[in-house]
Amino acid sequence: MMRPTPSTRETSPPNDPSAPPSDSGPGDAGTPGTGTGHGRFRRAARALAGPGPWRRGPVLAALALLLGLVMLLHARITDRGSLGSLVETFLPWFGLLVPVLLAGALWRRSASAVIALLLPVVVWLNLFGALLGDKSHPGGDLTVVSHNVDAGNPDPAGTARELAASGADVLALEELTPQALGAYQKGFAKAYRYHTVQGTVGLWSRLPLSDTGPVDIQTDYGPLAATKPADVKMAGNRALRATVTTGKGPVAVYVAHLGSVRLMPSSGFWTGSRDRNATALGKALAAEPNERVVLLGDLNGTTDDRVFDAITSRLRSAQDVAGDGFGFTWPAGFPVARIDQILVRGVTPRSSWVLPSTGSDHLPVAARIDW
Repeated sequence: MMRPTPSTRETSPPNDPSAPPSDSGPGDAGTPGTGTGHGRFRRAARALAGPGPWRRGPVLAALALLLGLVMLLHARITDRGSLGSLVETFLPWFGLLVPVLLAGALWRRSASAVIALLLPVVVWLNLFGALLGDKSHPGGDLTVVSHNVDAGNPDPAGTARELAASGADVLALEELTPQALGAYQKGFAKAYRYHTVQGTVGLWSRLPLSDTGPVDIQTDYGPLAATKPADVKMAGNRALRATVTTGKGPVAVYVAHLGSVRLMPSSGFWTGSRDRNATALGKALAAEPNERVVLLGDLNGTTDDRVFDAITSRLRSAQDVAGDGFGFTWPAGFPVARIDQILVRGVTPRSSWVLPSTGSDHLPVAARIDW
């Protein structure tokens, strides 16, 4: 019987102290059943040595706090160069910076930045959260519509047809021109029996109008204003007032087109004429004896803008009370701000909405009111 030939390689006993060291240790990836070796220890040490989640992303945390403070304290931002007005015009859009900063905070795994973002989120929701839902209600005694029809409108007749089909009882137009006025008068002749035009603004109504006339919002300003003839001043008039007689009593209706704003490279956001017009209009509204007032028009600014405090302290926005969403109106192709307003006092807005685009660079706005 043959015996197996012993291996020529000698092996040492497992606990032989004279045995040479092994090439692999208990932490080697090739050794089964190991999970607490040197590799994991080194990784844990590096994680502990690096900044923790509360220390990561200090710049992101600072930006989040700054964003919240800008929205919270927007009324305290200097209006030099009309910076405050510019910020307040686009204030709702500051909320878009929150998801951007949140993405950065998650990427950096920064707990401090995530917590800091609570400030702008809470402030934004406090300012604009109520606008996210539909607050409209059925009913209403009077439908009012306002539209800046655009002096360069290529199809005033088409715009007139669309507005006449809106079902408005009272219709206000801004930026009328002598060339286009005939098209609007012809387009509204069947639907609206009463109307008044004062310079570049007009009012058409199914209900009787009385006490119509221009409102001085200081469109002409400066030492030469007094030297201009009355017909020249009237041609550039941008505000009017009329009394609309309804079955439930009279309503004072104002139509206004405040001065344009400009972004000037040298002087910043220029709002001089608009601000002057807003102050004068606020004084006219303060002196209005009728308890029921409706203001229709292109104010060239949002109701968040501090310059309108004299107006918004006396009248409330139909969109804020009974609208659905922000109701942006300008520019018509991609609206980013609601500068066309329906503001009321002494009446209750039941619904407020934005009408489809016409040939203008503004969208028309509408509201149903009662009292």
